[in-house]
Amino acid sequence: MTGGRRGAVSVPDLVERARNGEARAVARLISLVEDASPLLREVMAGLAPYTGHAQIVGITGSPGVGKSTSTNALVAALRKAGKRVGVLAVDPSSPFSGGALLGDRVRMQDHALDKEVYIRSMASRGHLGGLSWTTPQALRVLDAAGCDVVLIETVGVGQSEVEIAGLADTTLVLLAPGMGDGIQAAKAGILEIGDVYVVNKADRDGAEQVRRELRNMLALAERDAEAWKPPIVLTVAQTGQGVDEVVEKIDEHRAWMESSGELDRRRVRRARDEIEAIAVTALRSRWGDVHERTELDALAEKVASGDSDPYTAADSLLETYTD
Repeated sequence: MTGGRRGAVSVPDLVERARNGEARAVARLISLVEDASPLLREVMAGLAPYTGHAQIVGITGSPGVGKSTSTNALVAALRKAGKRVGVLAVDPSSPFSGGALLGDRVRMQDHALDKEVYIRSMASRGHLGGLSWTTPQALRVLDAAGCDVVLIETVGVGQSEVEIAGLADTTLVLLAPGMGDGIQAAKAGILEIGDVYVVNKADRDGAEQVRRELRNMLALAERDAEAWKPPIVLTVAQTGQGVDEVVEKIDEHRAWMESSGELDRRRVRRARDEIEAIAVTALRSRWGDVHERTELDALAEKVASGDSDPYTAADSLLETYTD
């Protein structure tokens, strides 16, 4: 599938066309999501009955480990297995337009003409965590459009990327030799979020050392006997070496989640976080522009001067904007 736009249409018609795999309709729906369109509530209600099928795979890691190349290689492997694939590449925002800056679609031209692949770059727009705040809704669009697997490639901002674990069914953590990843792994807490660890650029010196360090650190983690044991796979994404094994481990993790009930738990948690984010965003919108938040400013002054405490102030703010 390829992206595109067309004129205004009814939401039910747009949803139906997206379900039939029409790339222009999918692109239009995701644009409505990114623009926080007034039609967004109707869009999400229309998509809801058709979601829950896609396998969501997050791809994270430090800048320079080869996330885009690995994503490209994974798309090829998944297509070989007959899967319809969606890719959300969350890029840093342009300081001028607010749009995606890196444009991962440029780096995935191998799949540009494949109608069973939909690739979309999304701007993080300054959102911490390596993801855009609109990513969950964009995922719903691709899910309803019939994607079997949706890959989410994050910005690559280091420690903030742990947010991906709350959004994906399976999280791939990429590392590479010669980048001090062993130390960074401990600092960034990625030992807590990875379901599959991938040591990319394994044709370089030091790949085995990175694997040993990872294995030793994972061995120190406290896990129940029934818990998933994250595997470590060596790859050379540039040539495709080891990528089929990564797909196998993703499938094994999916099977374990289904049998253990973890898949349902993760998806309920994801839905809860999504609901919470929408509610908080709606509340913030009621506050108006930051320069117009007179009630908030007044409460802040009271807290700063010691005339009130933050909890009392928060209660007062909630009473003002939820009545």
